[in-house]
Amino acid sequence: MNEQLITSKIQQINSENLRQELLFFLDYLLTKQFSGEKVVKRIPKFGCAKKTFKMAGDFDEPLDDFKDYMP
Repeated sequence: MNEQLITSKIQQINSENLRQELLFFLDYLLTKQFSGEKVVKRIPKFGCAKKTFKMAGDFDEPLDDFKDYMP
């Protein structure tokens, strides 16, 4: 990519807040580039959420909010 294009676009930013945000983003990109760590996507195993939540006893019952729409 052309460095002159990048520089001209940076010079078009008038807001100090936006320039500060751009610096934060550039720092983020640099750390991402030089970290060298690959992100490992964890695949959840079947049943790993077992017994972490409990369904209500009336889960399958019709909701009161929809009484007007039911026959």
